Amino acid sequence: MAVAIVLLLVAVASVLFHLFSPWWWTPIASNWSYIDHTITLTFWITGAVFSAVVVFMAYCVFRFRHKEGRQAAYNPENKKLEWWLSIGTAIGVAAMLAPGLVVWHQFVTVPAGAAEVEVMGQQWMWSYRLPGKDGRLGTSDARNISSDNPMGLNSDDPNGQDDVVIQNDDLHLPIGKPVKVLLRSIDVLHDFYVPEFRAKMDMIPGSVTYYWFTPTRTGTFEVLCAELCGAAHAQMRSKVIVEEEKDYHAWLDKQKTYAELAAARNVAKAAYKMGSE
Repeated sequence: MAVAIVLLLVAVASVLFHLFSPWWWTPIASNWSYIDHTITLTFWITGAVFSAVVVFMAYCVFRFRHKEGRQAAYNPENKKLEWWLSIGTAIGVAAMLAPGLVVWHQFVTVPAGAAEVEVMGQQWMWSYRLPGKDGRLGTSDARNISSDNPMGLNSDDPNGQDDVVIQNDDLHLPIGKPVKVLLRSIDVLHDFYVPEFRAKMDMIPGSVTYYWFTPTRTGTFEVLCAELCGAAHAQMRSKVIVEEEKDYHAWLDKQKTYAELAAARNVAKAAYKMGSE
């Protein structure tokens, strides 16, 4: 009896902890409430299964407890029970997978007119690239990456000359505008994750992955790396600042383009060379 009561208390306490726990999601700041709904559905399904299993265990412990003279019966199979368990499991798995597949399709189907932002991860910092006035990102190549060209832009591509390059600083985005995030890594696996946006994806060396989202709330949101990437993984932080469009453009006008940064580096190199001669 004591064991059965403990099992029932475990089931009840688990449900109450889930319902009243202060450790819940951060307030959402993007269009991906679908992801929250999918996770909530998964919690309810798995929680119901967990509660049913624990309650069944408590019932079995109480119903078939030891009594003087009682003997165990050998029942190697029960086809009816196996069919019910198979059907119930299939329905539960389908109920969890189907919404996820629908959301995934939406997650990678970028709406027309979405702006592009490139995010590059490396041990242990974030760099960003935004299109310039032409609205197009220039091409890049990992073989071009150097201390003078951290994003590996192709200097011969005219579309990349006005690209805005932000190295190890905050990313600004306008509110209410869909953004396609292009993800690159130059060393190991990283994962660009802003908890309030409910959007994340691995960054794979040699590949460009992507997703999209629309910021729906102004504020400053912390960027985390959600893939163990080395000794300073926990310190790989940045910030995304979502602001009104006029404030965003005011910030953007103050940033340096790839051409301006390259010219400044060339001047600095020439001055250093003259000073050393």
